[in-house]
Amino acid sequence: MKISYRPEIDGLRAIAVLSVIFYHAQVTFYGHNYFASGFIGVDIFFVISGYLITSIIFKELLTTGKFSFTYFYERRIRRILPVLFTVMLISLPAAWFLLLPSSLEDFSKSILYSLGFSSNFYFWFSNSVYGAESSLLKPFLHTWSLSIEEQFYVLFPIICIFLFTFFRRFLLVFFLLGLVISLGAADWGSKNYPSFNFYVLPTRAWELLAGTILAYLEITLGSRSKNQILNLTMPGLGLLLIILSIFFFNDKIFHPSFYTLLPIIGVCLIIWFSDKDDIVTQILSSKIFVGCGLISYSLYLWHYSVFAFVRIAGFPDSVFKKPLVGSLILLLSIASYYLIEKPARNKNVKFKKVFLALIFTIFLIVTFSFYTLKNDGNKTRSHFPKIVANTLETLDYRNNTQNGLRCSNRSGKDGFCIFNQLENNKGDIILLGDSLTDALLANFIDQISNTKFRLVHMSYSGNMYLPGFIQFNKINKKYNLNFDFHSTRENFINNKVSKNSYIVVLGDYNYYFFEKRIKFDENQEITSYETLNGFADKENINLEYEKRIPLLKNKFRETLFELSKKHKVILLYPSPVSPVNVPTKVNSNSIFNNEDNYYLKDKINFKKNIYEEYNNNIISFFETLNFKNIYKIKLKDVFCPNEQCFLYDKDKIFIFDNVHPSYEGSKLINDLIFSQINEIEKKDF
Repeated sequence: MKISYRPEIDGLRAIAVLSVIFYHAQVTFYGHNYFASGFIGVDIFFVISGYLITSIIFKELLTTGKFSFTYFYERRIRRILPVLFTVMLISLPAAWFLLLPSSLEDFSKSILYSLGFSSNFYFWFSNSVYGAESSLLKPFLHTWSLSIEEQFYVLFPIICIFLFTFFRRFLLVFFLLGLVISLGAADWGSKNYPSFNFYVLPTRAWELLAGTILAYLEITLGSRSKNQILNLTMPGLGLLLIILSIFFFNDKIFHPSFYTLLPIIGVCLIIWFSDKDDIVTQILSSKIFVGCGLISYSLYLWHYSVFAFVRIAGFPDSVFKKPLVGSLILLLSIASYYLIEKPARNKNVKFKKVFLALIFTIFLIVTFSFYTLKNDGNKTRSHFPKIVANTLETLDYRNNTQNGLRCSNRSGKDGFCIFNQLENNKGDIILLGDSLTDALLANFIDQISNTKFRLVHMSYSGNMYLPGFIQFNKINKKYNLNFDFHSTRENFINNKVSKNSYIVVLGDYNYYFFEKRIKFDENQEITSYETLNGFADKENINLEYEKRIPLLKNKFRETLFELSKKHKVILLYPSPVSPVNVPTKVNSNSIFNNEDNYYLKDKINFKKNIYEEYNNNIISFFETLNFKNIYKIKLKDVFCPNEQCFLYDKDKIFIFDNVHPSYEGSKLINDLIFSQINEIEKKDF
């Protein structure tokens, strides 16, 4: 039984892929991003996949009583792998020339996982937050959705055959039950484990099953809706639900969850009620929508990788940049559709030829990936300028170790990492903050070995020490209960810290204590204010953020006061930030034309008044924190000695990204900390 071609489904694909592309392109009009929830396009794809795959499986089962796994997977391979592997292969030279070693290693790992249909797990394991700025620099992050579909293609036919053989009368019941369980799990997971919930098949299965149920009903009933009134009205309602979701959802919603039902129902209404006389069906079946839908797979594969490499290359912004990049993506997609997709799917081309070509491509990709991993990202690539070669080893602040194991947010005894444990410790130095104090650790480990102090690292990313508060997740805007982080630290400080202890506090303070912070561009012009989130008092969790600010500030004041009763607190004023993301600039030919070109200095070094305006609220707040045993270090004194802030000089780069100090930057900060400790020790002596 042949599946009838439905052009309106290609039209739906066009809507899906365009919404995703505009979302990833961060397209704005008059300062507003109208595609803040363009990620909904992926959910549309899942429904369409569920519908088409189920149609293929059950039409064959009902027609022949059998199912050919060989033929099914041959079609899936022809459809998915040739263009995917082509994009990967062409991306290898770009990655080699543009990516820093740590990023090249991450790139190679993501490709290998994608080849194994499991990149969704890799990006979850590596804490890649979809939509976050750092994730926009990962060329193959978008393959997480392909991995989900591929896992579905592997498991679903087996499940269908089993159910068809033994529980044929209850197939619909099983599909409905699976949808309800998966949807319930997704809604619960969106509030408790948002990252895992986003990336895995079990909480996405309900979207695929929505399409499955439509296909099964259509096959068993012999047709879709025959009600002409509904056929003329429901597609319009469905399109309206999709449009509302794309334009009025944003990254604050729990997703996927019950909220995601809105666009999913919209897609289902169009698929079930579409009719040749309906205006929505006619629009979706038009040449422009169908044409875009036909190349939607190539568009999806090319767009994210191209966007990522363009960002990494650091091409300057202009009114022509996005149109030119968009045109490049369109040309690549059209070319790969006609030169790769169509020939690979042509039945006249023997599958053996397609398969051998894929095997050869896999060999090239795997060889490249293992070579880069074996050589630690190929730090000695000759095209890197001297300044890059000098700083590659130490630029990434996260390269800190304890006995060969990285010490980060949740590793080490008691949730902490402890260094320089001597029989006769002079006292303790405690790093108590968020990822900015984590950035100090690598150099702190080096410097602490020259002292008789024990170092206790108890910093958590995005989680300052504020007992009684819970974290309000910055990216997904979801409450993430972190009471254990606070109580564990509080217990350790109260019971396991020596009397002669120093508590070092540093954080991205604007994130916690103020609603907005200044953003500025490469020309050092203030461009906008970014609304932030921070923490919430567990007793007042539903308060609007503006009303929580006084609670947060008072809690911080109270926390420092309590700590200063028994310990010496070293409060670090805000560290300078960069108007550009340094990894996207540090090895770009547009920045370094040769070893003696210091163009980067003009990009990440900036006027002192920018620092002061950026941190004015924090500085004013800190000036009121005058307790006994609290010692303040103003970081602008070392980074901004005169009227200029320096984050780069001839030999070193002092910032890793926009916010976190690099190893060299942390060295400057730690020198101030140890100098302050030495002064205190001399006075006490």
